[in-house]
Amino acid sequence: MLRSLALRSLAAAATSALLLGGILGPSSPAQAGDPEQITNGTFDTGISPWTSYGVATGSLRLADGALCADTVDGTPNPWTAAIVLGNLPGVATDSYTLSFRAKASANVTVKAIFQHGSGAFEQVVSGSPAVGADFATYHYTGVSPLAFADGQVAFQIGAKGAFTFCIDDVSLLGGDPPVVYVPDTGPRIRVNQVGYLPDGPKSATLVTTAATPLPWELRNAAGKTVRRGQTTPRGVDPSSGQNVQTLDFTGYRTAGTGYTIAVDGATSYPFALSAAAYQRLREDSKTFFYTNRSGIEILDSVAPGYARAAGHVGVAPNQGDTSVGCQAPVPFMDNWTCPADYKRDVTGGWYDAGDHGKYVVNGGISVAQLLGEYERTLTAPGTERGALGDSTLRVPERGNGVPDILDEARWELEFLLKMQVPAGQPYAGLAYHKVQDATWTGLPLAPAADAKPRELHRPSTAAALNLAAAAAQGARLYKRYDKAFAARLLAAAKTAYAAAKATPALYAPNADGKSGGGAYDDANVTDEFYWAASELFLSTGSPAYAADLHASPLHKADVFDVNGFYWGSVAALARLDLATVPSWLPDRRNVQASVRRAADRLLHLEATQAYGQPYAPADGKWAWGSTSSIINNLVVIATAYDLTGNREYQRGVLSGLDFLFGRNALNISYVTGYGDVTAQNEHTRMYAHQLDPKLPHPPAGTIAGGPNSGIQDPLAQQKLKGCLAQFCYIDDINSYSTNEITINWNAPLSWISSFVADQGDGQ
Repeated sequence: MLRSLALRSLAAAATSALLLGGILGPSSPAQAGDPEQITNGTFDTGISPWTSYGVATGSLRLADGALCADTVDGTPNPWTAAIVLGNLPGVATDSYTLSFRAKASANVTVKAIFQHGSGAFEQVVSGSPAVGADFATYHYTGVSPLAFADGQVAFQIGAKGAFTFCIDDVSLLGGDPPVVYVPDTGPRIRVNQVGYLPDGPKSATLVTTAATPLPWELRNAAGKTVRRGQTTPRGVDPSSGQNVQTLDFTGYRTAGTGYTIAVDGATSYPFALSAAAYQRLREDSKTFFYTNRSGIEILDSVAPGYARAAGHVGVAPNQGDTSVGCQAPVPFMDNWTCPADYKRDVTGGWYDAGDHGKYVVNGGISVAQLLGEYERTLTAPGTERGALGDSTLRVPERGNGVPDILDEARWELEFLLKMQVPAGQPYAGLAYHKVQDATWTGLPLAPAADAKPRELHRPSTAAALNLAAAAAQGARLYKRYDKAFAARLLAAAKTAYAAAKATPALYAPNADGKSGGGAYDDANVTDEFYWAASELFLSTGSPAYAADLHASPLHKADVFDVNGFYWGSVAALARLDLATVPSWLPDRRNVQASVRRAADRLLHLEATQAYGQPYAPADGKWAWGSTSSIINNLVVIATAYDLTGNREYQRGVLSGLDFLFGRNALNISYVTGYGDVTAQNEHTRMYAHQLDPKLPHPPAGTIAGGPNSGIQDPLAQQKLKGCLAQFCYIDDINSYSTNEITINWNAPLSWISSFVADQGDGQ
C-alpha cells in the first residue's frame, strides 16, 4: 500500500528528455491580478500540502519561516530529489509566472519547474537559478502547451551533493481561479444504492434541518406509493456534522427494482429489493486479485477489459522479480545486507495496492481471509458449499478440480514461500519483509513497463509469522487437493515459526517507507505469534502449539478492537478461527463466547450511529482504510451469527453493510460498479482511467479505502482541510490516503460478500 508521497511518483525520471525545452517564451507573463495557484506558498500554516522525495529522511522542515530540506550524496539526477507541490491545474495556451525566494548552504544551480505531473511531464515554466547563501528572488514565465489537472511545482535538487536548500514566498500566477472543492452529495435521503434483501432490515438516513418527525413514502418503479411512515429525529451526527433523521421500512418485503424513497422534498437514488447484486459481488470482489497478479499475463478472456502483459518477469524495460538482490545497506536497517551476488526468484503473488510492491505482512492477512472465506463453507451452517468451487470465479485455472478461490489464494501462497529466507543466508527461516521498486514510479504505469530496479528488504519477525500463519492455514485446506503442496506449506510454516521464536524482535522500521514502497512497520508481534501458534495448532493438533497459544497473554484478553482489526493487529484472526474451526481446544466454548461478546458490543455501537455503521472511533478520527475497519467489524458480527444462528447478528451485518453502498454522508458507494454513484478513480498505477482514458477503472467489486481523517496526501490536504470524518474522502486518483485500493481491503469485502450471498433473500 502506498503510504508515502504519491507526488514522488510524479517526479520525472529523465524529465529533461521529455520537456519542451527552456523557458517557454518569449511570452506575455501572467499579470499580478491573475489567479494564484499556490497553496501555502509562504508556509505560514506549516508544511502541508508541500512534500519532498529523495532528500534526507525527515529533513523537510520549517526554518525561520522558510521550507527547507537536506539533500544527500549519490542522487544520480536533478529530478531524483525535490521539494514539490502537486495537483495544480494547467490551462492550455495560458501564461504562467513562477516566482520564489531561495537560498542554499552551498553555491548550487537547481531547477525550478511547473509541469504536467504525468503523461510526458510536459513543461510549462522552467528555470535554473544559481542559488547562494542569502535569499534571492527569482521569476520565470511560460505557456502551458496543454490542459491538465495534475500539475506540479517542483524544485529539483538532486545530483549536487549534500547541502541544505530553502524556499519561501512561492507564487504561481495564471490559469483559472482555483475551484473551491464542494462534494456533490446528491439527494438528501441516503440509501443503500445497491439494494436490500427483501426479508432483511431496511433503513435510510435523511439530512434535514427539521427537528420533528417527517412523513416519508416508499415508491416502486412505476412511482406508486407502496409504504408510508414517519422519520425518527437523531440530532447532529458527530461523524458528519449533519442534522439527520432515520427511517425504517423493514416491513416491506416485495422484491423488485427501481424503488425510491421520497421525504422532505428529496427523492433517493433508486435501489432494489433483491439478493442478485450480492450474488454477483461474491464473484466480482475476487476479480481484483486476478487482475492484480504479478508475473503472469492477464487475459481478456478471463477478465474482459483488463488484459495486460505479465509484470516483473524480466522482459525489458522491466528488470523483473526473477533475480532480485537485497536492498543496499541503510543505517536504519543497521546496514543489513546479504552477499552481493545473492539473488532470489520472487515472481508471482499479488501487487499490494496502488504501487507495484509486494509485502508479506499485507499478503498474509489478505490470503488468510480468502482462505477463511473458503473454510467457512466447510464449518458454518447454511452456506452455499459449491459457490466458491471449481469454475465459479474469473481465474485461468478453471476446470482443474480445485475450488477457484483456492487457485487464487495459491498464487499468493507460492509467492510467500519464495519470500522465506533459505538456509545459509542471514536470518534463515524468516521471511523477507517485502520486495519493491528501489524508488517511486509514476502514475499511470503498467507493471510490464516498470523499469525500476527491484530489491528485497530485510527479513522481519512479523513477516515470518505471517508466512507461518497463512501457510499453516493453507496446509489443512489444500491437503484434499494437493498433498505435496500442503506438505510444503506446513513445513514452511513450522520453519518460519521456529525461526521467529529464535529471533522474536526483528522489526521493520518506519523509515523503510520513504522511497519506493510502504514500510509496514510493526514493533509489537505478540498478536502475530498468537495467530501463527493458533493456525499451526488447528492444522496439526500438536500440544506444543496449543501450549504456545495458551501461554500467549492475548488468549484470555479481549482481542476485538471496536475500531477493527487489520494487518498490524491480527489476534482477532486467530480468535475467529479458534472459534469456528473444529479442534480439541479445551476452552473452545470460552473462545466462542468472546466472539459473541465482541459482536454484541458492535451491535450496540451500530445502533447508536445515524448512518448505521459499526464503527465510531472515540476520538472522532477515522483511520486510513476505514471501509476495511467497518467490514472487519462486520466479519466479527457475521461469525457470531455462524456460531449461534441468532438473527440479530445477521441483521446487524446487513444493516452495517448499507454504509458502504451509499447510506453515508457523501451519498457514494465505496465499491466500484455497485450503485448509482460509486468510487471509480481510486489511486492505482494500473487502473488509471482518470489520467489515461485508454486505461480502465478498477474492476467492479473493488473497494476504496474511504474516509480518512489523517488526509495524508497533498490533494486531500488541499481539498479537504478541516473535514469532519465522513467528509475526509475524495474520489480522485491522486488522493492515495483516502482513495487507494489494496488486497487487504478487498479480502474482507470478498469474505463478507460470501456471507451476504449465503443469506438468500434474508430469511
